[in-house]
Amino acid sequence: MPKIRELDPGASPLHFFGAEVRQARAAAGMTLAALGALVPCDASTVSRVEAGLAEPAERFAAACDEAFPQMNGWFTRFWAGSQRWAGPHPPWFRDWVAIEQRAGEIRWWEPLLIPGLLQTPSYARAIFASWRRGDGDIDAKLAARLARQGILDRDDPPDLRVLLEEPVLHSCVGGAAVMAAQLEHLAVLGARPNVTIQVVPAAAGAYAGRSGAFAVATIAGEPQAAYLETGVRGMTVLEAGLAGQAATMFDDLRDEALSRTRSLELITEVAHEWAHQTMPGNGGNPAAAEPTAAAALRSVAARA
Repeated sequence: MPKIRELDPGASPLHFFGAEVRQARAAAGMTLAALGALVPCDASTVSRVEAGLAEPAERFAAACDEAFPQMNGWFTRFWAGSQRWAGPHPPWFRDWVAIEQRAGEIRWWEPLLIPGLLQTPSYARAIFASWRRGDGDIDAKLAARLARQGILDRDDPPDLRVLLEEPVLHSCVGGAAVMAAQLEHLAVLGARPNVTIQVVPAAAGAYAGRSGAFAVATIAGEPQAAYLETGVRGMTVLEAGLAGQAATMFDDLRDEALSRTRSLELITEVAHEWAHQTMPGNGGNPAAAEPTAAAALRSVAARA
């Protein structure tokens, strides 16, 4: 018999919801698979919801109300209320943040923006400020994003592998000075032994993956998880088949990418181009643009 994970219902809304599902299911003598058939989803998804490791969809809450009528619609009411609770991360992103914190390896493909784990404060702020329909305090969202990046500074940081489409380097977010500093930051992070940043060149033409960003996380002893971006919102995927497809697509995209060393050379070159735009006569001073990026590049080249 697998060990049942102990829950602290007061730890989070996810844990509270999961504890109520487990209690109601056990009282009804229903199996994980039987409840999953009502959703529909597989038994492992039900298990993860009960363990507080996955955020339930609205349909999951509705299925629980159908399965456990004695709860008088509690699951749907709780689910709807939790969607409006304040927090620095939107509800649909919270479970991915929890996965990131535990992952030993994260692979991230991004065709549009610098991934949040690699963003400078100024770059991130510019993105948040552009959300015309965004809610909440920008400072709180920025603090939450920077807190996520703390996993890279741990004693046991995850192995982070990032693929960027080349136009991301040239897309102006926040102005030339912000972009110069952001690409310098990429060069510095890319010099770390646990961070690999590669660029898929524009010359690669058409290839799978250009329709949206995604990430794949690996946690020892657990199935892979994936995060899929859309134009409206993101979603965390725990289904093994879909997560596996995302991992395979990442490997296919990496085949199109420049080497690590050449990628950092390109990042540094584009950083200098952005810095040039801030020179006197173009609106600023790029004096700080070159040293950190160049030093990072030399460090990687020395290890290559």
